[in-house]
Amino acid sequence: MTKADLVNEISSSTGYDRRTVAVIVENLTDEIKKSLANGENVYLRGFGSFVLKTRKAKIARNITQKTSMYVPEHNIPYFKPAADFREGIRKK
Repeated sequence: MTKADLVNEISSSTGYDRRTVAVIVENLTDEIKKSLANGENVYLRGFGSFVLKTRKAKIARNITQKTSMYVPEHNIPYFKPAADFREGIRKK
């Protein structure tokens, strides 16, 4: 499912205009990105959590060029689904 498909589904099920729904979906994703960029986790009860995980610094190898490079410690976004979300997927 793409973002456009999601907008169409929400629009048809709620009766709101597609443009309005598209703006809401876009703002939701922007706010999640902003919160993670500021180091804040996002918790959506019943759906899941968007959290930051810290990857430790390491020495990485490029095997094609036979070189090593230092990769500093950095944060990566991670989605952890809620228990209700996991159970809903398993039943279907």
